[in-house]
Amino acid sequence: MKDVTPLTEGWTLRHAAGDTVPAPAEAPAGDIPATVPGCVHTDLLAAGLIEDPFLSRNETAVAWVGRTDWRYDTALGPRDTAHERTDLVLDGLDTVAAVRVGGVPVGNTRNMHRSYRFDITDRLDPAAATPLSVEFTSAYTEAEAVRAQVGERPNAYPEPFQYIRKMACSFGWDWGPTLVTAGMWRPVRLEHWSTARLATVRPLVTVDGPTGRAELRVDVERTATGGGVLTVRARVGDHTASADFDGDGTTLTVEVPDPALWWPRGYGEQPLYDTELELLDATGAVLDRWERRIGFRTVTLDTGADAHGTAFTLAVNAEPVFARGVNWIPDDVFPSRIGPDRYRARLTQAADAGVNLVRVWGGGIYESDDFYDVCDELGLLVWQDFLFACAAYPEEQPLRSEIEAEARENVTRLMPHASLVLWNGNNENLWGFRDWDWEPALDGGSWGEGYYLGLLPRVVAETDPTRPYWAGSPWSGGWDHHPNEPAHGTAHSWDVWNRTDYTDYLDTVPRFVAEFGWQAPPAHATLRRALPGEELLPTSPGMLHHQKAHDGNGKLERGLAHHFAVPPAGPAHFDRWHYLTQLNQARAVATGIEHWRSHWPVCAGTVLWQLNDCWPVTSWAAVDGDARPKPLYFTLRRLYADRLLTVQRRDGRPTVVADNQSAIPWDAAVRLRRMAADGRILAETTVTARAGARSVALATVPGELLPDAGSGKEFLVADAGELRALHFPVRDHAFAYPAPRYDVATVRRGDEPDAVDVVVTARTLLRDLLLQADRLAPTAVADQGPLTLLPGESATIRVRGWDGGGDGDGDGATAAVRAALFMVEPA
Repeated sequence: MKDVTPLTEGWTLRHAAGDTVPAPAEAPAGDIPATVPGCVHTDLLAAGLIEDPFLSRNETAVAWVGRTDWRYDTALGPRDTAHERTDLVLDGLDTVAAVRVGGVPVGNTRNMHRSYRFDITDRLDPAAATPLSVEFTSAYTEAEAVRAQVGERPNAYPEPFQYIRKMACSFGWDWGPTLVTAGMWRPVRLEHWSTARLATVRPLVTVDGPTGRAELRVDVERTATGGGVLTVRARVGDHTASADFDGDGTTLTVEVPDPALWWPRGYGEQPLYDTELELLDATGAVLDRWERRIGFRTVTLDTGADAHGTAFTLAVNAEPVFARGVNWIPDDVFPSRIGPDRYRARLTQAADAGVNLVRVWGGGIYESDDFYDVCDELGLLVWQDFLFACAAYPEEQPLRSEIEAEARENVTRLMPHASLVLWNGNNENLWGFRDWDWEPALDGGSWGEGYYLGLLPRVVAETDPTRPYWAGSPWSGGWDHHPNEPAHGTAHSWDVWNRTDYTDYLDTVPRFVAEFGWQAPPAHATLRRALPGEELLPTSPGMLHHQKAHDGNGKLERGLAHHFAVPPAGPAHFDRWHYLTQLNQARAVATGIEHWRSHWPVCAGTVLWQLNDCWPVTSWAAVDGDARPKPLYFTLRRLYADRLLTVQRRDGRPTVVADNQSAIPWDAAVRLRRMAADGRILAETTVTARAGARSVALATVPGELLPDAGSGKEFLVADAGELRALHFPVRDHAFAYPAPRYDVATVRRGDEPDAVDVVVTARTLLRDLLLQADRLAPTAVADQGPLTLLPGESATIRVRGWDGGGDGDGDGATAAVRAALFMVEPA
């Protein structure tokens, strides 16, 4: 059996200065301890040699790190194995590296997204330690050299990320810092083996009527003496098969009668079958083993023409799915710090918010198998971008062969995962070619079209024909339509955030909204940690540094001004600005999702930009860089629930919409009340909206229940069970909100020592009441986001991670809660 020796101990890091690359003044002299997996920044940070780049404006002070060459060193023990062969296996090198064993070069790398294997059998000393060094050239040096070779190409950001196969967002983005990493970011090991090893195993999992099939396509590598017949033996659950072969590979099929089908979240269970394949020699001894979990399901993508344009609807096991999605970026700009627990925590947050689809965005990485394992278990569909984003990518060497090898390796690695349902060619590059003035700048040069419409679909068809491929997002399916035409394929909605107001989401019904979003600052406690000692203002130096979007604060202010009185400048008004910008983000996203969901099945999905952040920053995320949920997160939980009640305009008048994405019909008895701002009920009735399984139902609002179109003193309340929808005929700054009055009580939880129940009782209309729990304690989290209470109504908000300041049900706790409560106030 193959033996594996992890190489995690004894590493050191030093600046790799040479005759032409002098050490920068900031570089440490001599060796420092290094962690593998890891990167230069995290090693320097652990050694106390740089300040945390996530805090204040330290990012700029460590820019030199990314423009410096570095070397990692360790020693390999004496070669003490009876195996014929020893390979050095590096699962991820970031990015341009020269690998030497015993001072002798064994290989060079130039792709962060690939693994590498080098035969070092003859390099290891049988009696003494052998030096191993991995020397990294600055990613800037490589990218600039490739740019000089292939010629300039346009992109959306002033960094050369498209000339190197590296995580693009490490060069900075409109939500991310510029921290250009280097290092061994995935595991390193020695593998000792004899006769033959499993090089690749590709499971093509299909369902044909009552039978599930796992077709295991196996490639092997043999030693020089490893000829002859080999055997592969496979098991899927309790079902087995075996085959003999004498070449470099074979195909073995295991049939599973009546398999339990894997379903996305909300559509069924997620059964997974333990799958094992062993490689045996002629004596029956096991040479190598491959183990994964697979799920039986079918996936199709409907892109047929219809009366509304061109569909884009995913179906799992022949069941069309409304995608309740989020875009995923790397959860840390230093991805070696993301482990299984962090993946599980973040993806569980997504699942708890009702998400059923996660799009892995093309400016990041192909995530660890740990990420996809959790998605398999939670029923989160994965849309996987190939790693191209917001730039014209050269199709010449040395990039083209790297891209093909990268694509083949990652398709093979990820295809066992049942959650993976779509391969997508790129992010915004087909759109960019058409609309971002690339064509004149390119002057006929290559820009990536050959990848998205040629190479990548061929790789998917040859390697993983069980899944659909789409050329890009946005993409209308062909050049016959504009790439970002809402009626065809996938659409990105960014004009609303960049130029207009979120009410303009109501103007179109895209077939599938793959990106849209609205910015807001992170939680207050996150800001306090990230900007220590700074007086918080929207325009304070640290706040501006942690706002990476072009004119981001201007867009925030203009977005507020459409709906609220913008708070004056000055520290006394920061808390109000903070609350209103977070609320405006939640309101914007709600406007879009409620509208688009109400048009199912014409619109078949919304994918919020974005779930998460990679550092503390003002951004579009629902969960901030310190893992704290913003108000948007809790709003998303309502928007992505199986049942959504909303009021939408149909034929020019407000209409009740019951969107039922569950499998159980919903006869929604909706209590309608036309109410005055002072809380009086002006009219009341009940209507019924009968929504079948996975369908939408409408109910007309009787004329006497409709508030006057221009009234700032009336509004409509629609209640169905625990669900509530509101309709205000005017914007907030034109509505006559009463001065808010309410009572607060705090009750310590006997069954949860670190939990306090906060009970708020409204004496007036309280619109979008929000308890910012992190103001009570940095560890505190509330179980609810913004909620609206009518006079006389009460709500209980459970706060975990706070002991009530030692006075969980006293006046001190109540005063602290009042200071952390926010709501819409009169203009």
